[in-house]
Formats: sequence, C-alpha cells, structure tokens
Amino acid sequence: MTWSIIYRERDSGRIAIAVATKFFAVGARVPHILPRKGAVATQALLNPLYGPDGLQLIRAGVDAADVVRILTARDPGQAHRQLHVLGADGRFAAHTGGSCVPWCGHWLGDDFSVAGNMLAGPQVVSETVRVMRERSDLELPRRLITALKAGEKVGGDKRGKQSAALVIYGDDEYSELDLRVDDHVEPLLELARLEAASRERWTTFRSFLATRQNPAGTFDRAVIDAAIEKATVAKAVAE
Repeated sequence: MTWSIIYRERDSGRIAIAVATKFFAVGARVPHILPRKGAVATQALLNPLYGPDGLQLIRAGVDAADVVRILTARDPGQAHRQLHVLGADGRFAAHTGGSCVPWCGHWLGDDFSVAGNMLAGPQVVSETVRVMRERSDLELPRRLITALKAGEKVGGDKRGKQSAALVIYGDDEYSELDLRVDDHVEPLLELARLEAASRERWTTFRSFLATRQNPAGTFDRAVIDAAIEKATVAKAVAE
C-alpha cells in the first residue's frame, strides 16, 4: 500500500526517507532514521517494531542484509511484510514478502533503494528510480518529492492517494527536515508546498540551532533575522 525511497548522500552523510501511500499518516510508522548510520522503512502489512529494532541493530554495527534477515526471521508474519534498509555497512537490503499485495517489489542501488507494494505496476518503482538518478541537479528534498511524483504519475498506489512524508537527518540527533501530510486529496502536492514553505525561514533558521559541536547555538535574534532576510532577498532575486 506504499512506495518509499531511502537515500544516503555520500559527501554529506545525510540520510533521507520519502514515502507516499493511500493510507492514513504514513509518516508516523514507515520512516526510521539513525543519523549518519542507517535507516529502515517498514511497510505493506507493516510490523512497527521493525523500525526501532532495526535501528538498534544498525547502532550495534549490523550490516543491511543481516538487519533484514534478523528482523524477518523472528516474525511469523514476515510473508506479509516489506522493508528496506540502509545498514551500518552503508549498503542497502530489502525484503518483499510472498504474501504482499501485487504489484510489489524493490530495487537496490549504491546510494538509494526503492520499495513498494499494492502498486499499479512495476513502472511505479522504475520511474521513481529513473527520476532519482536523473534529477541530481535538484536540492535533496525536491529531488525526492519529484521522484515520488513521477511514480505517482504512472500509477502510484493502485488504490489512490492519502498521505506522504519526507524526513531528512544530517549530523545532528534531531531532523534537518521532517514533513508529514497525514490526510489530503493530493498529498504529494501538499508535501511540495510544505517543502517550499520550509525554505522561507526554516532552512536558514535551523543553521543557528544548538548542536553537539556548538551546544548553545546562536541565540542573537538580530543575527538570525538578518540571515533570514538575506536569504529571502537572494531567493527573490533568483526567482
């Protein structure tokens, strides 16, 4: 009932998950990320324990294939599950159970993976992969959303549309971006609108937040407001 992307940016180490479905609040259960370490997307007739248990394994240094093997081996319902994983080894692995609703399947690459079930056909995954590969010119959030839109254009979830989510983690323990559309007639359009809104102030503001390297961050409002104003002017000129 879902298709999703897990992406790892080689240079920065950022990890992202983007997902869309005809189901309520997909962002609450599918995406799980351990910053700079790995990620799990659990879907189909999902097992919500795959997320926290998978991240615990990744934290312990377990590679992608073994994370998938361990999680599914101890689950009597594994035939109904789908998951894909970015493991501690930096590789991707996936499981699409034999009882998942067709079309269902997954694709694994060097920098990202895509998995989906209850889709209109294999073209949903292949088109998502194609656009992810071809649109590296886009900023990461827009690249992910554009790829999901491409998958939706060729059929997406065969039942329709309802929710979508985008989560990105960088170096910090808190997310760089965490957007959710829980119930909407056009969830990917709404996700794109929220991403655009995040660039109005949030993407500049977040650079001043406290980090482990700078535990106080920047709290001078004049400095923060000046930076936001500068970014706003630059954006207007660019457009």
